[in-house]
Amino acid sequence: IRDQDLRQLLGYDLGVAITGTEEIGLTVIVTEGFGEIAMARKTFEILKECCGREGSISGATQIRAGVLRPEIIVPAWDAEIEEAAKGGQEGLQVGDTLRVIRVPHFGSIGQVSDLPSQLREVESGAKVRVLEVEFEDGSRAVVPRANVEVIEE
Repeated sequence: IRDQDLRQLLGYDLGVAITGTEEIGLTVIVTEGFGEIAMARKTFEILKECCGREGSISGATQIRAGVLRPEIIVPAWDAEIEEAAKGGQEGLQVGDTLRVIRVPHFGSIGQVSDLPSQLREVESGAKVRVLEVEFEDGSRAVVPRANVEVIEE
């Protein structure tokens, strides 16, 4: 969807800090497929599995003072609930799939390849916990742990 189409539909420019109160009878949820960044394969597969099922969506977004993210809720089948109850892990682990949410690797998908325990100094001078990620193209980078989102399997 193009920004000028949203502007014409709403009658004003839509900001990015707080959304979801527009009364137009249409909800748009943009995944990481915004702009040049392709939608994550896992996100697409999950949505494809839900094709034809009833669900609820909320496009409400707030990026300051108590983050709200858009959500899609699809009731699970009994077998899915049982399978989910078996899983569950705490914290990042080597092999976890993640998305980097800050430049210079913003939007890149990869897997955790190492979780060094020592703090590392980053460009700002702060000492933070980092992880090593191997991206889908085979390249690697070290990024602050706070700059990633885990993509749950």
